[in-house]
Amino acid sequence: MLENPKSTARIADHPIHPMLIPFPIAFLVGTLVSDLIYWQTTDAFWATASVYLLVAAIIAAALAAVAGFIDFFGDRRIRGLSHAWQHMIGNVIAVLLTIVNLLIRLGDPEGAIVPVGLIISAAVGILLLFTGWRGGDLVYRHRVGIPNQGV
Repeated sequence: MLENPKSTARIADHPIHPMLIPFPIAFLVGTLVSDLIYWQTTDAFWATASVYLLVAAIIAAALAAVAGFIDFFGDRRIRGLSHAWQHMIGNVIAVLLTIVNLLIRLGDPEGAIVPVGLIISAAVGILLLFTGWRGGDLVYRHRVGIPNQGV
């Protein structure tokens, strides 16, 4: 029986990357929501909330990326999957867009939201739908990180 591609970043045979990815996703979706609320209310609280959410997203994404890169480079079979490349490249683009989104807000959090910040937040949200789908393909279709079952 051919073994499933292994997650090399793991604790007690549990892959670390899937444990970490909910955090940057939640922070980035939160950023989009707070941007939308700011757009409708112009309440400065929501502009400030978006900045904090972007900082948290970048930190959480960096941690998830470390585990993801260890998995990606730790098993050549994972690197051989086009879905793995799409997942990785899409997430790198999402993080780079998030960094740009934060940088444009540092001087003027309120002025940067409409329209540019909001557009970037929405683009990142759409990109996360794609990369999340590809990440799901890696687990459910290609069985990355799924332990082999004894027969």
